[in-house]
Amino acid sequence: MPELKQLHGDHAPAVLAFELANRSYFAAAVPDRGDHYFDQFTDRFNALLAEQEAGICAFHVLVAEDGSVLGRFNLVDIEDRGAVLGYRVAQHVAGRGVATGTVRELCRLAVSRHGLRTLRAATAHANPASRKVLTRAGFVLAGPADPADLGGKPGNWYRRDLTLQP
Repeated sequence: MPELKQLHGDHAPAVLAFELANRSYFAAAVPDRGDHYFDQFTDRFNALLAEQEAGICAFHVLVAEDGSVLGRFNLVDIEDRGAVLGYRVAQHVAGRGVATGTVRELCRLAVSRHGLRTLRAATAHANPASRKVLTRAGFVLAGPADPADLGGKPGNWYRRDLTLQP
């Protein structure tokens, strides 16, 4: 059974493997991170851990029984009892409810572990799967997103009041 875990240093090799294995799949829906992301992965990963330690963000990985990463689920820009949700799942588990179930679980953790009351998430119009995950997880349309928030693509922000648990 996969388990949602808070990101820690030991996850680095599995996160890198996840990102590399799914790079072209992700690039079909969101802008590619580019070779520099992978060339500087260790430094970037350590910077994420520092942000998490500072309480600015909370990063999570969905880990399979074999230790591989099936998805990344992040709460960023934590402030004023709110945060921005970001997530991505491996291609081989996409379309099976993994993202929806894990987003719901992260919403519960956002309340119990981080004391959050609202989450926001942006998704491009060209990413219907992400919109479906958000709406099934209790998010509602909040308005247009600046294309700069979505790698230059048009889209919308969604919002979830965490006091309403589906």
